[in-house]
Amino acid sequence: MKKRVAIIGAGMIANAHIRAYEQVGDMVEIVAIVDLYLDKAKALADSAKDQPDVFADAQEILDREDIDIVSVCTPPYTHAPLAVAFLDAGKHVIVEKPMAASLEECDRMIEAAERSGKKLSIIAQNRFHDQWWHMKDVLQEQLIGEPLHIQVDSAWWRGHSYYDLWWRGTWEKEGGGCTLNHAVHHIDMLQWYMGLPEEVTAVTANVAHDNAEVEDLSVAILSYKKALATVTSSVVHHGEEQKIIVQGEKAKVSVPWSVKATLSQENGFPKANPELEEEISSFYNDRPSLVHTGHAGQIYNVLQSIDGNESLLVDGKQGRNTLELITAIYKSATTKQAVRLPLDRNDDFYTRAGLLAAVPHFYEKTNSVDNFSKDEPSTVSGETKQNR
Repeated sequence: MKKRVAIIGAGMIANAHIRAYEQVGDMVEIVAIVDLYLDKAKALADSAKDQPDVFADAQEILDREDIDIVSVCTPPYTHAPLAVAFLDAGKHVIVEKPMAASLEECDRMIEAAERSGKKLSIIAQNRFHDQWWHMKDVLQEQLIGEPLHIQVDSAWWRGHSYYDLWWRGTWEKEGGGCTLNHAVHHIDMLQWYMGLPEEVTAVTANVAHDNAEVEDLSVAILSYKKALATVTSSVVHHGEEQKIIVQGEKAKVSVPWSVKATLSQENGFPKANPELEEEISSFYNDRPSLVHTGHAGQIYNVLQSIDGNESLLVDGKQGRNTLELITAIYKSATTKQAVRLPLDRNDDFYTRAGLLAAVPHFYEKTNSVDNFSKDEPSTVSGETKQNR
């Protein structure tokens, strides 16, 4: 039986949800699109195969019994109230990244999912690409030995006008800068691979966007029991060269995929280990491909989970873990101290109000527009990179 879907928000990322639902075929039907700007909702609806109805207020569809799943594609500060309301109304909810604007909001969303018995999934579409999935398999097989150092480069580039959009560049509505809204993808992969660290030390800055309160660059050092990680989050990197490199006891692997293995000579200097490189490469290349990838892969998993055929791979607790690591980065940068994890409910940074009272405004927002005439993903070196 088809699941009926409503999409709240009609920005660029909502288009990714529509295309993903359409890719999974006749499992779903999109019946409603909601946006404050009805013209945007209408334009998005016109592009959809199912020709859904459009609404200006989510309250108009809250109690509709013909809606099974809601995709929340709105600014971060709205995620928690919308998710909680629709979970309590008996809908399954898929929320775009980041999960929410605070850990307290995450916990309210998780509690609503548990209370309603409905599925709550936080978008982490990179997990549903073959290269990231296969890298996870390599690490789980311990083919490189124990990880020693992880290098995360979440490098994006956004022009000055990017932060002119009314909700961007503000702590209150966007919830943070590049660390939260861009590097969230790679930070999610890091915590998926490694779990949460024991301690975080970080610095944030705004070096190129004087119309935004939030950071456009951050660097963090994460301490694990027997490993270190470095995380660079940026919207000032030309070329948007993004990667995760894991240095293990026996070999190095990375996404984009590469492998290097080294042995020690008698004097301690390195020599190549082509046999291990071949073993790891063969294992990686023999992994089966995913049926659906990206947003479609995650939405397909949610649908299978609803029907009881698969476990839910990215639930509220996974989304919360990623936000907890990002919150620790903000706390360390703000207090100029190392931060131990986990953060507890008495922490000043646990609530949105506490975070807003503490974080610095690098600049004040000087320009605000309701919409851009074009709302398109970036294309760098021929590759389309989507982020909202």
